[in-house]
Amino acid sequence: MARLGALARISLTDQELEMLAPQLDLILESVAEVAEVAGVDIPPTSHALPLLNVFRADEVKASLTSAQALSAAPAVEDSRFRVPRILGEEA
Repeated sequence: MARLGALARISLTDQELEMLAPQLDLILESVAEVAEVAGVDIPPTSHALPLLNVFRADEVKASLTSAQALSAAPAVEDSRFRVPRILGEEA
Protein backbone atom coordinates (compact mmCIF):
# COMPACT_ATOMS: atom_id res chain seq x y z
CA MET A 1 0.00 0.00 0.00
CA ALA A 2 2.86 2.37 0.76
CA ARG A 3 4.25 1.67 -2.72
CA LEU A 4 0.93 2.67 -4.32
CA GLY A 5 0.90 5.85 -2.28
CA ALA A 6 4.43 6.64 -3.45
CA LEU A 7 3.47 6.00 -7.09
CA ALA A 8 0.52 8.36 -6.70
CA ARG A 9 2.79 10.87 -4.96
CA ILE A 10 0.62 10.75 -1.85
CA SER A 11 2.31 10.59 1.52
CA LEU A 12 0.38 8.27 3.82
CA THR A 13 0.74 7.97 7.56
CA ASP A 14 0.99 4.57 9.25
CA GLN A 15 -2.58 5.03 10.48
CA GLU A 16 -3.81 5.73 6.91
CA LEU A 17 -1.94 2.69 5.60
CA GLU A 18 -3.61 0.48 8.23
CA MET A 19 -7.03 1.84 7.29
CA LEU A 20 -6.58 1.64 3.51
CA ALA A 21 -4.91 -1.79 3.24
CA PRO A 22 -8.11 -3.79 3.97
CA GLN A 23 -10.04 -1.58 1.56
CA LEU A 24 -7.53 -2.29 -1.21
CA ASP A 25 -7.78 -6.02 -0.50
CA LEU A 26 -11.57 -5.81 -0.85
CA ILE A 27 -11.27 -3.92 -4.14
CA LEU A 28 -8.84 -6.49 -5.54
CA GLU A 29 -11.11 -9.35 -4.45
CA SER A 30 -14.10 -7.69 -6.14
CA VAL A 31 -12.17 -7.21 -9.37
CA ALA A 32 -11.11 -10.87 -9.28
CA GLU A 33 -14.76 -11.92 -8.90
CA VAL A 34 -15.76 -9.87 -11.93
CA ALA A 35 -12.86 -11.32 -13.92
CA GLU A 36 -14.11 -14.84 -13.12
CA VAL A 37 -17.60 -14.06 -14.42
CA ALA A 38 -16.52 -12.19 -17.53
CA GLY A 39 -15.61 -14.85 -20.05
CA VAL A 40 -13.85 -14.47 -23.38
CA ASP A 41 -17.24 -14.07 -25.10
CA ILE A 42 -17.94 -10.82 -23.17
CA PRO A 43 -16.14 -7.81 -24.70
CA PRO A 44 -14.60 -5.25 -22.34
CA THR A 45 -16.58 -2.01 -22.05
CA SER A 46 -15.95 1.41 -20.63
CA HIS A 47 -19.64 2.32 -20.20
CA ALA A 48 -22.67 0.29 -19.18
CA LEU A 49 -24.86 2.06 -21.74
CA PRO A 50 -24.03 3.22 -25.27
CA LEU A 51 -22.93 6.83 -25.53
CA LEU A 52 -25.00 9.16 -27.67
CA ASN A 53 -24.11 12.60 -28.98
CA VAL A 54 -26.62 14.99 -27.44
CA PHE A 55 -25.38 18.10 -29.21
CA ARG A 56 -27.36 19.71 -31.99
CA ALA A 57 -26.01 19.90 -35.53
CA ASP A 58 -24.06 23.03 -36.42
CA GLU A 59 -26.06 25.53 -38.42
CA VAL A 60 -24.77 28.69 -40.06
CA LYS A 61 -26.72 31.70 -38.81
CA ALA A 62 -26.37 35.44 -39.16
CA SER A 63 -24.12 37.03 -36.56
CA LEU A 64 -22.85 40.46 -35.61
CA THR A 65 -20.60 42.36 -37.98
CA SER A 66 -17.24 43.53 -36.63
CA ALA A 67 -18.58 47.07 -36.39
CA GLN A 68 -21.62 45.93 -34.39
CA ALA A 69 -19.52 43.84 -32.02
CA LEU A 70 -17.04 46.66 -31.45
CA SER A 71 -19.69 49.38 -31.08
CA ALA A 72 -20.14 48.77 -27.34
CA ALA A 73 -16.45 48.22 -26.58
CA PRO A 74 -14.84 50.71 -24.19
CA ALA A 75 -11.72 50.82 -26.38
CA VAL A 76 -11.00 49.76 -29.97
CA GLU A 77 -7.72 49.64 -31.88
CA ASP A 78 -7.18 48.42 -35.48
CA SER A 79 -10.71 46.96 -35.64
CA ARG A 80 -10.08 44.89 -32.47
CA PHE A 81 -10.98 45.14 -28.80
CA ARG A 82 -8.28 47.06 -26.97
CA VAL A 83 -7.46 45.61 -23.57
CA PRO A 84 -4.76 46.55 -21.05
CA ARG A 85 -1.46 44.69 -21.20
CA ILE A 86 -0.91 42.11 -18.51
CA LEU A 87 2.18 40.72 -16.83
CA GLY A 88 4.42 43.37 -18.34
CA GLU A 89 4.22 41.89 -21.83
CA GLU A 90 5.55 43.95 -24.69
CA ALA A 91 3.69 44.41 -27.99
